[in-house]
Order: sequence, then C-alpha cells, then structure tokens
Amino acid sequence: MGLLPETTRRIDLLAAEAQARGRTPSVVLGVVRDGGLAYATGAGDQPAPDPGTQYRIGSITKTMTATLVMRLRDEGRLALDDLLYRHLPGTPVGSVTIRQLMGHASGLQREPDSAGWWERTNGTDIDALLAGLTPEKLAHPPHRTYHYSNLAYGLLGAVLERVAGKPWIELLTEQVLAPLSMLRTTYHPHEPFAPGYVVHPLHGTAHEEPRTDTGAMAPAGQLWSTLTDLARWAAFLAEPVPEVLAPETLAEMCVPVAVEPENWSGGHGLGLELYRRGERVLVGHGGSMPGYVAVVAVHRPSRTGIVGYANAYGFPLGQLAFDALVEVLDREPAPPAPWRPAAPPPPQVAELCGRWWWMGLAHDATWEGGELVITRAGREPWRFTPEGADRWRCHSGSNDGETLLVRRDPAGGAVALDIATFVFTKDAGQLG
Repeated sequence: MGLLPETTRRIDLLAAEAQARGRTPSVVLGVVRDGGLAYATGAGDQPAPDPGTQYRIGSITKTMTATLVMRLRDEGRLALDDLLYRHLPGTPVGSVTIRQLMGHASGLQREPDSAGWWERTNGTDIDALLAGLTPEKLAHPPHRTYHYSNLAYGLLGAVLERVAGKPWIELLTEQVLAPLSMLRTTYHPHEPFAPGYVVHPLHGTAHEEPRTDTGAMAPAGQLWSTLTDLARWAAFLAEPVPEVLAPETLAEMCVPVAVEPENWSGGHGLGLELYRRGERVLVGHGGSMPGYVAVVAVHRPSRTGIVGYANAYGFPLGQLAFDALVEVLDREPAPPAPWRPAAPPPPQVAELCGRWWWMGLAHDATWEGGELVITRAGREPWRFTPEGADRWRCHSGSNDGETLLVRRDPAGGAVALDIATFVFTKDAGQLG
C-alpha cells in the first residue's frame, strides 16, 4: 500500500533539509509497509538516490548475526545461557554467556585490540582475534551495566563458525540472505555502490574512506546492502518468514536484555536495539562504518518501518529516520483488520463466553479465531489456546505463559475460571 501525497511530500522535505544541513553527499530513505518498500526518496547527487545502490550497513550486520545464533538455538545446537567456554574452550573471557554477549550485558570491552581502529584496517582471522584476548577484556562485571561491545559480536561469529562448521558469511547467505531474496547484500561491495566519506567540518571537503575487510570482526559490521534489500530485512523484522526464523523466536529477540541506564528511552534485546518514541516501541538497529551510516527501525504492531543510508560518517541519520517514521505512523495509522462474521464456538467453549468477575473487576470472555480472549477495560487482552480438556494456555498480556483451568460443578457446568490461582466467577459479589 502506497503513501498519501501529503505524507510523501513531508518525507521528501525532511530528507532534503537533513541532507543540506547535515552535509552528506547523498542520503536515501525508504518506508516499509505490509511487507514491502512502500516509498523511497533521497537527496544529494553523489550518488543520485537509487534503491539499488549499495551502502555499508555497519552494525545492522549484528541483527543478522543474532538471527543465525537464534536459528542454532532453535535447532538445539547451542543454548543462550551457555558459557562462552563451551564453544571457545580456553578463552580467558569464557565466563560470559551467549545471551549476555548478544544483549551487550557481558561487560566485555567495546573494541578488539588492534594496531588501528578495526573498522578502518583490514582484520585478522578468528585464531588471531582469540589469541589477543586477556581477562582484562572484561571491563565490567556481567549485567552491571549496559556496555555496547563490537568485540562481543566478533566472538559470536567465532561461535557460529565453530558450531556450524562453515564460514560466517557462507552460513548467513545460505540461511538468511538467499531465502529472503536479499541478493544485493554482500560481504564486499559490488557496483553500483556509494563511496563513503568524512566531510571536513571547516571547509566542507569530502575525504573518501577505505573499504576494509574486517576479517574476524565481520559479524559485527562488514556487510553492504541496498535500500531494496534493507526494506526486505525490515519487513522480516516486522513479520518473520517462519522458514528463516520462528515468529516466537523473533518476539523473544525483542525482549530487553539491558536498558540505557540514564533515561530508559532505549535498550537492547537479543541482537536488536529497542527505541521508545512516545507510547511506541520500535525495534531495529543503527549502523556506521567509516564513511557510512545506516538505520533500520520497525513498529511491529503496524508492520511499518523505515530504512536508510547516508555516505558521510557522523550524519544524523537516526533522527531523520525516526522523524520520517513518526510522520508516517501519525499521518497514516494502519487500518484495523476488517471484521467478518465468525463461526460459532464449540459448545464447551460457548459456556465460557460472557462476563466473569475477579475482586469486583469485570472481565469479558469472547471467542475469536479459535482463541478464548479475556479482556478488561484498558488492559491488553489475554489470549488463550486450548491444551486439553478444560485447560488453556495464555500467550499475551500480563498472563502470558500462565494456564487457565475451568472449574465445574457436579453437574458439569462451568462455574469458575482459575487463571494462575486467581479465581474468576459469574457472581460479582464472590471475591475468589
């Protein structure tokens, strides 16, 4: 579904103003809705905006590395609470877990030791990366604070290679990029691609940056991609393809592992950054490499996202992207799904529908699409699926994961709903 002309004009203006004010040779921006690229725009002419031009995506690479980790977890080949020792025997930082590494809660220092900044120099292999580790690389006790670590993702890449027995990029291409038709997301750049620059702060000249092969640190930030491909990735983050990752696994990745301690406006899940903008929570990641910045952010409930690139280091792309996404969400909220007449509930369910009371509070039970849905005004509904005779399991809201047991009288009639030991009855005066 496309966007209204008024919305696209506003996004065009935001991009043009940001490109001029932020002094980047080019910026491209795309709006993702309902599984596809709904609108693309940009500003600048070095190169001219084109959804097929490659830019470097930087740390957005981490979201794809994390997806591989979760695939291996789902296959039973590793566990999130495995200590690093299990997969990289002998490493002096092996006391941290896979989960802590993914969520930047391991306390590991931010960068690997190197003769220069790893992003601007060609990298070493895995053996050299591991050989450079010392106990002092643990800068903080695990989970003491949120501490972003590129090194953590280099180590996760090493775990992937040891467990899967093949190079990280080969694994990623086979299991993620190819199934999602992200054929222009590559390890090295392929024409057409945008050169990356640092713009001089005083006289505005542009200095082209090197395009490095980061070696063992590639899982932290090596990849190149296009607006079209990154839109496919945003669509996947909004609604995953089960053949690549189970929807419940992606939902798990969106649960905070650590939050920014200063203001709690953002945090980190399992490989995904979390951003609060007003009453909305967005998921995605920013990215930067010398000469480039990139962003992907998704509002999962509405399946709406924003993707973008600029080819000047330090350009405030994140602010532009969030402003554009909020414009879309505010101006064009996702329409509700159309109501359609439903099939009647089975007899054993029909008697559960109606009003139930707990501690003087009314809760209404309805039958929707094969689920028993219990709602209370102002609260997220509880959605239950059957697990057996008179036994249901909740998978939303404050009772997520809890069980509902139907209590019956001697005649077999349903007289109460026992939800995690809270008893709901038909009698408003009975307080459970």
